[in-house]
Amino acid sequence: MDDEDDPIVEEVPVYLSKTLSENLYLLQYPVKASNSTFDDGQVVNSCVKPINQQIKVDYALNTASKNYDSFKGEQFAIAADGKDKLQKPTFRSGTMDKQSFLSSKPIDDVNRYMICVLQDREIHATPLKGIVSMRQTFSYFDKQDKRTKAEQKAEVDADADEEEAKQVTVKFARQENEKVRKAREKSFNYLSKMESDEPWCETLWHGKNSTAAELERQRLYCSDSLRDGADSALNVDSKEYLDMLISKEKTDRNIDSMLPSRVVCMHKLQQMTLVDQIKVILRDAKVLTFQQIMDLLPDRTLAVDKVLRTLPMAGVLIRGNWVVQSESIYPDGSVSSTNGVPAEQMCKARDYILYRFTQCDKLERHQLAMITQLPSEEIREILDSVAKINSDRSWSLLLPPNEEFSVNEQEISDRQTAFWTARADKFNEMEKSTKRVRKRSSRSDSKYDMKMSNG
Repeated sequence: MDDEDDPIVEEVPVYLSKTLSENLYLLQYPVKASNSTFDDGQVVNSCVKPINQQIKVDYALNTASKNYDSFKGEQFAIAADGKDKLQKPTFRSGTMDKQSFLSSKPIDDVNRYMICVLQDREIHATPLKGIVSMRQTFSYFDKQDKRTKAEQKAEVDADADEEEAKQVTVKFARQENEKVRKAREKSFNYLSKMESDEPWCETLWHGKNSTAAELERQRLYCSDSLRDGADSALNVDSKEYLDMLISKEKTDRNIDSMLPSRVVCMHKLQQMTLVDQIKVILRDAKVLTFQQIMDLLPDRTLAVDKVLRTLPMAGVLIRGNWVVQSESIYPDGSVSSTNGVPAEQMCKARDYILYRFTQCDKLERHQLAMITQLPSEEIREILDSVAKINSDRSWSLLLPPNEEFSVNEQEISDRQTAFWTARADKFNEMEKSTKRVRKRSSRSDSKYDMKMSNG
C-alpha cells in the first residue's frame, strides 16, 4: 500500500519515564467479576516480598451488612485461631472481618509491558517491574489443620510410655555438578522454599484519592527537562536508532568462543562504568588475557593506559592472565550454592587458591579442602571459576601462562606480585595451622594404638 493511500492523520509524541520503573507493579484480579472493583475497598493490611515479587493485601469485610452471617464469621475465627488465642490471631475482632489476597506471577518477563498515560496529546510510558495476579487465599483453613494435627500428635506423645528404638538410614549426598545445580534451583520445591524463607515486609497503603497517591501518579509523567532534551537525544539516523533499541550482538569480534554465557548484552554493557564492564566480562569469561579484555570492551577507542589503571580494581593477575576478584563472585551477605558457606570464607579460600596458582601449575582438590577447611563441593565451585580438570584429576588454570604481558607491562606486573607477596604470610600460616592439626591428630592415634597394644 502506498503512503498516499494511508496518510498520517496525527503524530503524538511518546516520552519514556523511568522514575517508577523499579517499583511499578500491575495488580490483576482475574477471579473477580468485571463489574466488581476494589476502588472503594478498605485495606487493613498490606505487605510484600520484594525479592520474590509477592504481594499480600487484606481487605476489610462489612460485618454490619445484612448479608453477613455473624455466626459463620465467629466459627471461622475460632477455627483459625482456636479458643485460647495464645499466638497472633488471624481475626483480632473475634469474627472473620477481612479477606486476604495473595499474588502469583503469570508472566516472568515483563520487559515488553508498560503503563502509558495520555495527557495533553502526549503519551508518557513507564516500564513495569512486574505483573502479578491477586487471588483470594484461605490460609485460616491451613491454620486449623496444623493446629488439629499438632493437638493429635501431642495426645499420641502423652500416651506413649517410652520411645521405641528406630532404625536410622544414613544417606550421603551425591556430588552435584553445575548442570544438576541449575536444574535443582529451577525446581518447584527449591523455588517454594526460597519464597517461604523470605520474610514479609509491612507496607503503607494509600487510597487512590489520597495526596500521597496523587504524588506517585505524577511520577508517571516524564519531567520537562528530559522532554526538552529528547529531540536532540534521538536525532540519529535509522541504523543508530535500531542499535539503541536492540540488544545488538557484536559477532564481528568473535566473542562467542570467549564468553560462553553472556549475562548482559553489549547495549547494557555500554551503560556501565569501565570497572563494572571489566568485572562483568571477567566474571563471565573466568580467565582472560589483556588483549582479550580490550577486544571485549564495548568502546574500542579506550586508551590502553586507562584500562590498565582500572584493571586492578576489578581483577587480579595470575601468571600474566586476569581473573575477577573474589568479592565480585561472593559479595557480602551471599553464600555458596551447595552448602551455604558464608561469602567471607569463600573469598578467603578462593584468594588462597589463586595465590597457589601463582606458585605452581597444578593443584589437588583434596589438599585444598584440607587447608581451607571447606567442603569438597565448595572447592569444586571455586576451581570451576578459574581452572579446568586434567586427566590425572589435578586442576590447571584455563589459560597457559602469558609471559608476554609480564614483560611488556612490567610495572603493573610488579605491583600485582607485591600484592600476592603481602598476603603470602597469611596463606602460609593457613598451611602451617593445617599441618599442626594433622600432627596432633596423628599423635593421638599413636597413643591410642599404644594403649591398645599394652592392654
